[in-house]
Amino acid sequence: MRWTVHGERVIYDSPWVRLALTDVEIPGGPRFDHHVVRMPAEAAGTVVHDPDRGVLLLWRHRFTTDTWGWEVPAGRIDEGETPVATAEREALEETGWRPGPLRHLATYFPHNGTSDATFHLFAADGATHVGPPSDPSESERVEWVPVEVLRQEIRAGRVGDGLSLTALLWWFTFDL
Repeated sequence: MRWTVHGERVIYDSPWVRLALTDVEIPGGPRFDHHVVRMPAEAAGTVVHDPDRGVLLLWRHRFTTDTWGWEVPAGRIDEGETPVATAEREALEETGWRPGPLRHLATYFPHNGTSDATFHLFAADGATHVGPPSDPSESERVEWVPVEVLRQEIRAGRVGDGLSLTALLWWFTFDL
């Protein structure tokens, strides 16, 4: 069943996030205000794999959850930029490695019950080292993690970022 949207009122707005109260009605049910997080920009990330090295990952801290974990290179899509261009740019900026040709894995909505956030996932075979990351504040370290070690890291809960976990599991399931 499709809900009816009667309108939306913005509570908070910034270039990074918008919080709104959306006036919705469930068919045959109640009408109520539903909190919705609007994301002005989509995001893209890449699983970069080399058969000899493993998967290129960032070890980083996230202050919002006060956790450490492995992440694939990823970031916001700039205005006028395509998802694939973002995925390539972010991989290079965050790791110092230029990924090989990218192929689309999936596009998904990580929490579509409350947000319109959209993530685009890509994979690349191999990468060329260009130099150090252009933004060293992105991670504690950048490493090629062997595939079997990565499986263990996922099992141990050391890949907790939703975009990274989804990208890696999609890659393991359909692309490896």
